[in-house]
Amino acid sequence: MFDHIKFGVRNFAVSRAFYLQALEPLGVTVATDWPPNGVELSQPEGTSSLCLYQTEETPAHLHIAFVAKSRQQVDAFYHAAMKAGARDNGAPGIRPQYSGQYYAAFVLDPDGHNIEAVCHEAAG
Repeated sequence: MFDHIKFGVRNFAVSRAFYLQALEPLGVTVATDWPPNGVELSQPEGTSSLCLYQTEETPAHLHIAFVAKSRQQVDAFYHAAMKAGARDNGAPGIRPQYSGQYYAAFVLDPDGHNIEAVCHEAAG
């Protein structure tokens, strides 16, 4: 549905490092750097991207959900994000309020954005 999402962050260096570490289990890397304070992140064969840039404005809170190929990727995302300095907003697990196979984890990034990794596949 979308080509890219672009939003401002209060501390570019901290947010860039956070997203690279947190999204590494999902295969996300730097697609393009925009010196001095911008970056585009994507999966190597991805068709959409996440773009971050430094701003002096207070960013509005977002909820961004990333597709995970497996429940193990959801778990790896959660642990990588927590190690990168995220705040817990929902440990990995089934979310029956959405569906019986909605397996997700939620963290808050350095700006308080709700970042999720979700797998819709059955266990196994």
